[in-house]
Amino acid sequence: MKNNKLKIVFLGTPEFAVESLDAIIRSGHEVLAVVTATDKPAGRGHKLLPSAVKQYAVEHGIEVLQPEKLRDEAFLNRLRELNADLNVVIAFRMLPREVWDMPRLGTMNLHASLLPRYRGAAPINHAVMNGDTETGVTTFLLKHEIDTGDMLCQEKISIAPDENVGSVHDRLMHLGADVVVRSINLLADGNVTPMPQNDEEATPAPKIFKDTCRLSSDMTAEQARNHVRGLSPYPCAWTDELIKGQTIKVLEAVHASEKRSGHLYMDFKDGFLELTRIQPAGKRPMSASDFLRGLRNT
Repeated sequence: MKNNKLKIVFLGTPEFAVESLDAIIRSGHEVLAVVTATDKPAGRGHKLLPSAVKQYAVEHGIEVLQPEKLRDEAFLNRLRELNADLNVVIAFRMLPREVWDMPRLGTMNLHASLLPRYRGAAPINHAVMNGDTETGVTTFLLKHEIDTGDMLCQEKISIAPDENVGSVHDRLMHLGADVVVRSINLLADGNVTPMPQNDEEATPAPKIFKDTCRLSSDMTAEQARNHVRGLSPYPCAWTDELIKGQTIKVLEAVHASEKRSGHLYMDFKDGFLELTRIQPAGKRPMSASDFLRGLRNT
């Protein structure tokens, strides 16, 4: 690296983005400000809670911008005053052209998939739900169509057969931070040629809704197992087919060769799974054996 330091505006909200923000600061580039979501009410008292990115920025004395509308003129004027070389966006909402086209180097995005595979809001979930054996992260330069810009860097990891989306998320969070800094350094030195994506190879990764999470007996056993892995620990697969009228979240499920007394199973169109860790409505996660013991006691 030629030690060219960039002035950066960082746009992001959840913990996944904090790892990269911290890595950028440690790399020596200057973060002028962060743009993050407005504080959200949480808990019984509906106390306003700041995003993970805002908490980090406040602790490190970085200016925080929280516009409700990204085309707000006061917000755009502040970005002009900051005069960043580059925007870096991670796990944030869609940006208008007025924002992403403002810096001289444009806006770089980190996406948690091997683009063009899994364009959309939930790439990690869909990779695990579909039983993929590998995934990764990609940095690219933003343009108007979501997740379609020219790629800078890409790095792969394998997905273990029994791994859930939580552990894949955490590994990609750390890998992504390294790739973000590498990409910034390449842009700073003018030492990268962005590569266009092949749109014909693109696959969608739409936002996860409650109905997306439903476990159905129409699935194969392997589809159902991957469904559970791809939604655990959050937002969780669920079923109402075990006990009539009761919704039960399923956090862990495994293949079993036979059904044994004292264990909980769910049938699918080509076999069954043993459900080993669940969460009945209104209760904490528990082992299936504890759940069955409670049923017997009542």
